[in-house]
Amino acid sequence: MSGDLERYLVVGPRVGLRPFTSGDAGEFTARAEESVALHRPWLFPPRTAEAYAAYAGALIEDPARAGFLVCEREEGGRIAGFLTINNIVHGAFRSGALGYGAFAHAAGRGLMGEALGLLLGYAFGPMGLHRLEANIQPGNAPSRALVRRAGFRLEGFSPAMLFIDGAWRDHERWAITDPCG
Repeated sequence: MSGDLERYLVVGPRVGLRPFTSGDAGEFTARAEESVALHRPWLFPPRTAEAYAAYAGALIEDPARAGFLVCEREEGGRIAGFLTINNIVHGAFRSGALGYGAFAHAAGRGLMGEALGLLLGYAFGPMGLHRLEANIQPGNAPSRALVRRAGFRLEGFSPAMLFIDGAWRDHERWAITDPCG
């Protein structure tokens, strides 16, 4: 683990967060393919090299988006999941919309909880954000539990908020603000 501090933006006991790169396409898409049963019907991460290139390219190049790979430190940096912040607005709002997903081999091991804690410190620190919002379909109990454990509060309900898998889906709005500012 000697290279961890150079490799990652932030590290915890078991995971490190690093930016997406174009070189991660093979591992990311393989993990997404292995995780289809876990992700459906909530999440549709890219499962082909072309889809990954478009997805990661937007996270890398668009200043209103940021993407972070959750990597297992003890497993040679194996990708365990991902976190994204979309719709980043600076100025008086200093806010973003959180997205995330664990891959099947990492689900239920607490890695995403650790990673989300690291991301909150990074978002409220170096990124200069004040608020993160997570929009979650009401039936997605594991996702709701993840943000609740991280300190997010339920702020409301939005009917037919997002078009996912061929239909407009209801979402709960969960949010957290920087406790230091």
